[in-house]
Amino acid sequence: MTLAAATNEHLADLSNTLIYSAMAVYTLAFFAYIAEWIFGSRSKVGRTAAALTATKKAEAPAVTVKNAGGTAVLERPKVVVRAAAGSRDVPDGPGAHGGDEKGDLYGRIAVSLTVLAFLIEFGGVLARALSVQRAPWGNMYEFNITFSTVAVGVYVTLLALKKNIRWLGLPLVTTVLLDLGLAVTVLYTASDQLVPALHSYWLYIHVSTAILCGAVFYVGAVSTLLYLFRDSYENKLAGGGKPGRFATSVLERMPAAASLDKFSYRVNAAVFPLWTFTIIAGAIWAGDAWGRYWGWDPKETWSFITWVAYACYLHARATAGWKGRKAAYLALIAFGCWLFNYYGVNIFVSGKHSYADVGLSALQSVGF
Repeated sequence: MTLAAATNEHLADLSNTLIYSAMAVYTLAFFAYIAEWIFGSRSKVGRTAAALTATKKAEAPAVTVKNAGGTAVLERPKVVVRAAAGSRDVPDGPGAHGGDEKGDLYGRIAVSLTVLAFLIEFGGVLARALSVQRAPWGNMYEFNITFSTVAVGVYVTLLALKKNIRWLGLPLVTTVLLDLGLAVTVLYTASDQLVPALHSYWLYIHVSTAILCGAVFYVGAVSTLLYLFRDSYENKLAGGGKPGRFATSVLERMPAAASLDKFSYRVNAAVFPLWTFTIIAGAIWAGDAWGRYWGWDPKETWSFITWVAYACYLHARATAGWKGRKAAYLALIAFGCWLFNYYGVNIFVSGKHSYADVGLSALQSVGF
């Protein structure tokens, strides 16, 4: 064995070790997020106080106007946060910690562990790239570990930008653990070189943008799903109903339905142009590799279906009559199309983008 081959093998082993280490740290973060929610559920007084504080902060200050020898105080109208489909004025909940100091401590620990796991996983992806001396998304295994890294990176970035999204931590870490578990058990593929059709600089452009789009679409899908639950909770309260204890404990700490709806719309709208570019880049790559830009291959077809689904959602969300739950259902359908394009088409459908099995194509792993 040559020195270069031995080095590459060592880097591949290091990558595997780092991925398993990241899974261990993500598991600790998972339990810390659970602790945050548990301790937060014990602080009804803290949650109520935080909600009242949020309401007061939402009120704009009065305006003092000087007028010919005197002053007049004009009260600004209250800033009203409404649910997308109704007329409720509901403040955001205090978060998973529920205003409880111990819950908040566990939440901060959970975030710290998430950042640590992200750095370790990033190191694993980097080691995998060095071991194969190419972009680390040449098969479904590599795509999975890169995708989960980018998804956590989006979450960490939003936290660094002071966005109130710590409520996303528990579902994110849960799905990342499932994703990595699937990667190391079912999708694992030893380090290998790419098939000839994938030797192109478009591999870096097309696949990297597809990964980023998928990570942001995931964040939007989780917030959309939580919006539906929170909206049902608010509707039940507005109708005089009494939600169950578990629903009350969890959902009263979430952001208001209007906030979740706005957040999911903004992230989906922000990344949609990049998804459009991803499909165009894939078409250009297909022209270089196969001599045709579009052939309605299963991957190409489902990429286009996904694009149409998100376009319909954005159009519906921007139309007054389709705000709220109807548009949210479209958003979830669109993300379902993306998931099927990734898993369903890769595993169950063969086409131009298939290379022997599920572990041999970056194109087979992403949106084109």
